[in-house]
Amino acid sequence: MANKLFGTDGVRGTANTYPMDINFATKLALILSDLVCREKKKIAIGKDTRLSGDMIEAALSAGFMSKGVSVVSLGVVPTPLVTKLTPSLDVDLSLMITASHNPYQDNGIKLINAQGDKFSDDFYARVEELISSFESIQNSSNSLIGKIIKNNSAVEDYISIMRNIAPNFKALQGLKVVIDCANGAFSYILPQTFKDLGAGVITINNTPDGVNINKNCGSQHPEGLSKIVVDTHAHFGIAVDGDGDRIIIVDDKGTIVDGDQILCFLALYMKKHNILSNNTVISTEWSNLGLGEYLLSNGFNYFKSKVGERYVIDLMKENNASLGGEVVGHIVLSKYAQTGDALATAIVFSLAYLEENKPLSDIFPIFTPFPCIVENIRFSDRQYMIDSVEHDDVKQALIDAKELLGSPSTLIARKSGTEPVIKLRVEGQNADIVQDIAEKLKKLILQYQK
Repeated sequence: MANKLFGTDGVRGTANTYPMDINFATKLALILSDLVCREKKKIAIGKDTRLSGDMIEAALSAGFMSKGVSVVSLGVVPTPLVTKLTPSLDVDLSLMITASHNPYQDNGIKLINAQGDKFSDDFYARVEELISSFESIQNSSNSLIGKIIKNNSAVEDYISIMRNIAPNFKALQGLKVVIDCANGAFSYILPQTFKDLGAGVITINNTPDGVNINKNCGSQHPEGLSKIVVDTHAHFGIAVDGDGDRIIIVDDKGTIVDGDQILCFLALYMKKHNILSNNTVISTEWSNLGLGEYLLSNGFNYFKSKVGERYVIDLMKENNASLGGEVVGHIVLSKYAQTGDALATAIVFSLAYLEENKPLSDIFPIFTPFPCIVENIRFSDRQYMIDSVEHDDVKQALIDAKELLGSPSTLIARKSGTEPVIKLRVEGQNADIVQDIAEKLKKLILQYQK
């Protein structure tokens, strides 16, 4: 069964509209209570700073409690905190209410199993089957009512764990960084941890009000961060997204360093210190071809997964790798985190930077990227988006374009799992050919927009 609601990272949509409404949230909680909550009869819920988080948490909590499942409320916390702490919370599963890098109007629900990992496609398919056949909400026995358990120690517990990544509490002394918190879940935790480790910190976009999460800031909009880094003569800048599972770096000259370059830098540092398991790096088919070319030519083992952090993690486990990530900034350091963790990555990145003892702009770029154009082709309706790439002329155009690009090259027209967007990636050796193909394919695909 193809998943219609759940993408690679849970379910997402416009808040207060199906499926991000209270009816769906309650229904999901009832289904998960029977499907998953059989042992502990307890779950945990975290949320980012968006306005609709309280509403969705209340609906989920009501559904679980009506089934006799108690709810550990973690409050406003980043996703990597939830994945990291879940195994110690003695719960059947955790849920994170977030739409990650999306604007505040959106929200979503990420599901995390008792071990702190994401669920499989087969699990989501089963959940969707149960949702589609769900008839009505029925009350359980009045003796089976769960309760709310407030957890007030999660943030400090997580900060303590993250501080221990560094060799001592002064490990970042002498470092001056600008941190853009995206008005999200890391607004307190990220700058505080860097201060605890001795860094000089300039913090921006750390006053969430429910509607300013990711708004012209954070990993999706690092332009303001770039300017402040240059104006304040900081060593570099750190930008995260609303739920803190992705990171982008800005160097001392204001130039953006993407996830591929970060991954490469960390691979070199970890190999030097003999902490790169199996000398292996994992990325996705969305990574620039230049990354793989550089890593392979420098003696690394390198593998690519499908797009999606969950697939990166699966391939990391398969190859016993300790480093993986995506160009968008999901960086997984399995020694320190269960999933992409902007704070863990920022700490290790900073330690590596201080060891280099030269400006970041002299370090990056480490590899020369292949010419590449990425287009996010947005549709008004998800079904129109799905139909657009199924037309014979689009299929044939993709075949012809791949042949014209030659080898090595990348050509992907991918349907987003969370929004009505076709993600088009055209990459090859000739910049003019890449540009021409991208323009023609975008125009062709958009003919089916309605």
